[in-house]
Amino acid sequence: MKVKRKQPGSKDCLVCGKDNPLGIHAQFYELEDGKCVSTFAFGTVHQSYPHRTHGGMIAAVIDETIGRLLWIEDPNGYGVTMKLNIEYHKPVPYDEPLRCVASLKRMSKMTFEGVAEIKNEKGEMLARGDALYFRMPVDKITGIENTEVDDFNVMIPDNVKDIDE
Repeated sequence: MKVKRKQPGSKDCLVCGKDNPLGIHAQFYELEDGKCVSTFAFGTVHQSYPHRTHGGMIAAVIDETIGRLLWIEDPNGYGVTMKLNIEYHKPVPYDEPLRCVASLKRMSKMTFEGVAEIKNEKGEMLARGDALYFRMPVDKITGIENTEVDDFNVMIPDNVKDIDE
């Protein structure tokens, strides 16, 4: 599927923060069909059992990828997670390329909902989740008036033009 736009990341986020030494440095892309895809690889610092990624890290990627669906419809919008449900289907490895594919289920003035799946390079679904978010201004989320968005408006250029779903 063709990439319509690459989304910005941040400096310190656990999922997308380019400067976070414990982060997974996920990259996010908006596709022509309205989906959001993240590309990433977990590391050994994200393990639970040997060669297995911790379920909380899996949930964090699903949460972040679904949450970024809002930016496709409203590039200046923000939201907070109200409900997150995760299903773990197969062990999720680390040190292997993975992707998370998210689709929007519903959008209203106050909330939005989506679903996502983490897949390996073979296209096998390893985990899936659905989530509900409450839309709100970033200064209400952070508790800081006139919040600077420089920390989470970081672009890492690449030449990705197509992504398999």
